[in-house]
Amino acid sequence: MGTRRIRRATAVAVTSGAMLATGALTAAPAQAVTTPSIVAKGGYVMNNSSQASLYTKAADTKRSTGSTTKIMTAKVVLAQSNLNLDSKVIIAKEYSDYVVRNNASQAHLIVGDKVTVRQLLYGLMLPSGCDAAYALADKYGTGSTRAQRVANFIGKMNTAAKNLGLKNTHFDSFDGIGSGANYSTPRDLTKIASSAMKNSTFRTIVKTKSYSAKTITKTGSTRTMAPWTNTNGLLSSYSGTIGVKTGSGPEAKYCLVFAATRNGKTVIGTVLASTSIPQRESDAKKLLGYGFAKLG
Repeated sequence: MGTRRIRRATAVAVTSGAMLATGALTAAPAQAVTTPSIVAKGGYVMNNSSQASLYTKAADTKRSTGSTTKIMTAKVVLAQSNLNLDSKVIIAKEYSDYVVRNNASQAHLIVGDKVTVRQLLYGLMLPSGCDAAYALADKYGTGSTRAQRVANFIGKMNTAAKNLGLKNTHFDSFDGIGSGANYSTPRDLTKIASSAMKNSTFRTIVKTKSYSAKTITKTGSTRTMAPWTNTNGLLSSYSGTIGVKTGSGPEAKYCLVFAATRNGKTVIGTVLASTSIPQRESDAKKLLGYGFAKLG
């Protein structure tokens, strides 16, 4: 009799435990995909392979983009026909004067140095060099004067945006320092970045934490430039991060276009107009976590 009671009690306990376990399993996904709250005024996340939206917050509101503009700068350069990444560019004084005049982020390129296109792309994307952006726009724009070449290059950036079917993006600069007509949206920037990430050179550059260029000086000697450090802190603080670009400015505030791969799945997104560098990274981490949770 006592034995039967013990067995019955055990069976009830096992059944209750199974029900509790089942309940916990049912509740977990709902808990995991609770929509996060971010400080940034705009945000967007998508599944990179299917392009399906995973999160939106004012995703189609036009905002200043700061240096996230340089994603398109790099994309246009890498799309050039017969591109030679080892082609050399002589650094003009105007590139240096430009960053000083605008108090802009720079790669500290030295006037007279011969720098390869590949090195300029690292200088563009890691320290966010506006001098490197100027050099690339000058090289790959068409025209008889520097002003014409730069204007032509910016035209190529806008054409590339149109070719991606983007309706809420316009560039008036090669680096994000424009005259107020440089804007995009979280959704559009994410699509630009996703397209750029199809290029293997771009992917290699934007996941690099530090890079040092050996350049040829005007006297013919070799100079090793101080290492360029990637401004994207997620590369060191979020496992699986593979890119892509920071941005900031008086109007843009703090922006970050980000991508990470976990378990063979890639989530890519953008936050615009966050309040600080740590906050934009915190916003991005929340959205990445949410994106991966939704993908399962």
